[in-house]
Amino acid sequence: MRICVDTNIIISALLFPTGKTAEVFSHIIENHNLIICTYAINECKTVFNKKFPEKQQYLEKFLSELDFELFTTPDIINQEIYPAIRDPLDLPILVSAILSDSDILITGDKDFEDIKIDKPLIFTPSRYFDLLNNKGT
Repeated sequence: MRICVDTNIIISALLFPTGKTAEVFSHIIENHNLIICTYAINECKTVFNKKFPEKQQYLEKFLSELDFELFTTPDIINQEIYPAIRDPLDLPILVSAILSDSDILITGDKDFEDIKIDKPLIFTPSRYFDLLNNKGT
């Protein structure tokens, strides 16, 4: 299965390695094809530069050692052809998940909750975790 992760998932997995999000992230790495888009990587770098500048090297190391497919987020996105999303700054993540043919998008961002779309399925880490514990891999 192809699973795309949002910026907040990468940051949570890195900063809280024993948390539920990190467990979900590890499961994805071990059992599925992890997709990360360039927009999410750039957002991670921006967040770390602003909020955790002393931990920037950990982000770089984490990303360099991670096995994932890098999807290049389009520079220009026509908002009219994609599902509406509350925060337009989240549209590049959604578009990347769609265009990378991801089966699932994992995000902790509430702006994705009301999106009406068949693929990818959109799950919070908690919802994905619950599905894992009920069904297995």
